[in-house]
Amino acid sequence: MPLSEQEKLALLKINSFSYLRADWANRLLEIFGSAENVLKQDAKTLSEEGKISLETAQKFLKNAAALDAQAEMDKTFKVGGHILFKGEAGYPQSLANIKEPPLALYVRGKLDDGEVPSVGMVGTRKVTPYGRRACAMLAEDLARSGVILVSGLARGVDSIVHTQAVKNGKVTWALVGTGIGRCYPAENRELARAIIDNGGAIISELPFDAPPLAQHFPRRNRLIAGLSRLVVVIEGECKSGALITAKMALEQGLDVLAVPGPIDSPQSNGTNMLIKQGAAMVLDARDIIDAMPLNVKFGLNTKKLYNEETLQSDSFTESESALLNLIGQGSKTIDDLAEESGMAISEIAGILFNLEVSSAVHCSDGKYSRNRF
Repeated sequence: MPLSEQEKLALLKINSFSYLRADWANRLLEIFGSAENVLKQDAKTLSEEGKISLETAQKFLKNAAALDAQAEMDKTFKVGGHILFKGEAGYPQSLANIKEPPLALYVRGKLDDGEVPSVGMVGTRKVTPYGRRACAMLAEDLARSGVILVSGLARGVDSIVHTQAVKNGKVTWALVGTGIGRCYPAENRELARAIIDNGGAIISELPFDAPPLAQHFPRRNRLIAGLSRLVVVIEGECKSGALITAKMALEQGLDVLAVPGPIDSPQSNGTNMLIKQGAAMVLDARDIIDAMPLNVKFGLNTKKLYNEETLQSDSFTESESALLNLIGQGSKTIDDLAEESGMAISEIAGILFNLEVSSAVHCSDGKYSRNRF
């Protein structure tokens, strides 16, 4: 059911109090039935019913009263943006499912709310020459394949990720630690415009003019993870923001991948630790695409990554090549292959056995898919 304008204004007021965790805010909404009703309560009632301290309840109501919610909407619309509210059409389902879904999202540009091939790419602001090369290579290959790159518009790795997407005319989403009315760092202003012009989006849960406060950035990392199908860490120290994003991705049930780095580089300590703890190692873009859920991989343009630069057709027999071509970049059962090839199942089984032995294909749940080389 669409929300009333008054309810939206009340939600923006509640959403603006960054010291109140989103799951607490959602609990208050469940208790009192609506955002309007929440704001009608006194601090004592909010404290007792919502299980928050009286001091927090008082600050919350003071902050809500101070925010001009109508001005928030007007300023957002003036710059061509829009605000998505939890529970309404257009709000990303992947964010609605996380532990702390924001009540409102400010968006400049276009944010797809469906099942899309999005990959979070994060890392240090103090990127090394090695990290810069690795990040640019991976981001460019993924962007050219049609993957939506998700990052934070910060200096270092984030900027490289977005730049590679824009450079190739592809979509990228930037989750920022300020309001969408600001650009931080300021030198990324042109990059932010290019992101929007290329069909991407600048996204924040913070009020329109919110400044780049330190506490904003760790919280926005859960949104980077929430809009991604998996997260790749390029470089980062063990206690860096990138590792916070990795932790949040794991909590959301996502796969985390990491780029290995020199053991004497502090900026690779975090990624090497993630790999040691079980994160998948990334050596090229194919590692990332292989780890993506099957339902979002269809439609990606991976021909150059998997075909032209990998499989050597002269290393297979005519029958093996025929089956590999039928499998393509998807997966097929023996019955599928028999129907499409006209070969006997017994013959196909023998060919597939040889292909498995040579590591050309693998079988999962009765379906055969091609391996990388």
